[in-house]
Amino acid sequence: MKPIGPIPPAFAGQEGELTIGGLCVSALAEAAGQTPFYVYDLNLASAQVTRFRAAMPDGIDLHYAVKANPHPLVIKHFIKITDGLDMASGGELARVRDCGADMDHVSFAGPGKRNAEIELALTLGATINLESEHEATRALASAQRLGVTPRLAVRVNPDFELKGSGMSMGGGAKPFGVDAERVPALVRVLLAGGADWRGFHIYSGSQSLDAAAISECQRASLALAADLANAIGEAPATINLGGGFGIPYTANDSALDVEAVGSALDAALARRDGVLKDTRFMIELGRWLIGEAGVYVARILDRKLSKGEIFLVTDGGMHHHLAASGNFGMVMKRNYPVAIASQMGAEAGETATIVGPLCTPLDRLAADIAVPHTEIGDLVAVFASGAYGLSSSPVNFLSHPSALEIVVEDGKITT
Repeated sequence: MKPIGPIPPAFAGQEGELTIGGLCVSALAEAAGQTPFYVYDLNLASAQVTRFRAAMPDGIDLHYAVKANPHPLVIKHFIKITDGLDMASGGELARVRDCGADMDHVSFAGPGKRNAEIELALTLGATINLESEHEATRALASAQRLGVTPRLAVRVNPDFELKGSGMSMGGGAKPFGVDAERVPALVRVLLAGGADWRGFHIYSGSQSLDAAAISECQRASLALAADLANAIGEAPATINLGGGFGIPYTANDSALDVEAVGSALDAALARRDGVLKDTRFMIELGRWLIGEAGVYVARILDRKLSKGEIFLVTDGGMHHHLAASGNFGMVMKRNYPVAIASQMGAEAGETATIVGPLCTPLDRLAADIAVPHTEIGDLVAVFASGAYGLSSSPVNFLSHPSALEIVVEDGKITT
């Protein structure tokens, strides 16, 4: 028998039928009209924003990283309660435009921007986080052709990385950003070219649960930004300190101490170099804001025995939720927090493996876990599913139907 990850606090103490946003999962399934589906509780997302603001020093802006969950209603919600949005493609940029975002507080990063994407960002007035000298040349040329003043920041590839992060985005040779030693020369080119230089983007890792590691990374980012600013001879208007805040997914994961991160950042800012005294700082988060607010729900289609082992076959799987199947950057398959949605808190009566309908052994939502006795028709809930879920999965694989996404806020459902 294998353990599951920790069920998020909003759901962990429930008994009987699972409720999400105050609504029973069976009612949500009826409203969705199908399984599988994702449901996002926007009140839980708002609570994360409130916690962030209470934990962080005054003057730290909070940006939502749209790549975590690009559902339009999720984006519109974060437009209302955060200070800006960060994109990773022209498609995301167009989506936030259509959602009514203020482009003065939108940034666009990514190592391979197409000319049309650069021109869209310039036309809308978004800040482009430049990833190379060549990209800078293209952005300046496009701005001149369009007759606009480009808002340009430089994404810095630092010499350090966020230790213990799920994915390293900085340190050593990387496709992301400009190596730190080359940044001053590039910024001088931007200034000479008439750009509105917006500052630095320093993002060195993601999915960290280690408050001390995040704090050290932020301290090092402030020191690096000061060194670069002094070398350039001009202070940056803004510094994006990245994010990296993780959430627990698997057994033995512990929640990040965000208050400790905020306290350490407050101390680091108090000691920052004078060249940064008027700089505005921001933290860019996605997973930490929306991840635990989402639940993926599938229905059991079959219950079968094979060589003495129980398999619960559902109508959902890796084509909708690649991360839960262990195939999205996980070296070893470890179980996400999973429960039989009609029997929360019930005593386990058997061990089962929960699989999807795909013709591949990779399609497993949970392996060898303890569950109450389960029948065909029961619902399965996969928690911590609000980030990097449907949009990060191979939805066209084997041409199965897609999952629906629904949003709950203040007890109201939107499909």
